[in-house]
Amino acid sequence: MWIPILVINPNSTESVTEGMDRAVEPLRLEGGPPIECLTLAQGPPGIESQEQADAVVGPVCDLIRSRNHEASAFVIGCYSDPGLSEARDASSKPVLGIAESAMLMAMTRGDRFGVISILEGSIPRHERYVRQLGLAARSAGDRAIGVGVAELSDEGRALGRMISIGTALRDQDGADVLILGCAGMAPYRRTLEETLGIPVVEPTHAAVTLAIGAVLG
Repeated sequence: MWIPILVINPNSTESVTEGMDRAVEPLRLEGGPPIECLTLAQGPPGIESQEQADAVVGPVCDLIRSRNHEASAFVIGCYSDPGLSEARDASSKPVLGIAESAMLMAMTRGDRFGVISILEGSIPRHERYVRQLGLAARSAGDRAIGVGVAELSDEGRALGRMISIGTALRDQDGADVLILGCAGMAPYRRTLEETLGIPVVEPTHAAVTLAIGAVLG
């Protein structure tokens, strides 16, 4: 009997966790491992700065240690992948970050990926991570919608901005595949893909897909 893949939302916004849960619903396969999404209660409402990303590293690792024998794999559900290296040291189980997973998945769907971020302040952090992973040559660009994590549930505002920014990444920057640069964007993936006509990678879905492969392998 399988034990769950645990997806951790490091911020405290329940709507983000709910969106992640819906994003991975197609991966809940009969006979496969259960997928459990949970919220880090002590996290900030949104991880929108390096300081906030650094602040959740300890709590994320503590949670992973406490659940190490109750999970088959862990997914850190924030596009900054906070504490990914530390979490891998803290657990004997596979630990995946949604940003790293999304970029790897995007490179199987297109030549150059573009990232739709939430705020301008997120972009230097994302670009630094792209360089650390050695993937700068495959990055077409990173643009922000100017909407914070807590505001992503406002579909009227968020979706229109995502379509506008996605169009610029496609037409101006040359992206042929897009990545949603925040777990809270998950509900809009399908609409965005249909509107823009290019693949759109939802990071939590990508990470859980890879986690299932690691567990089944």
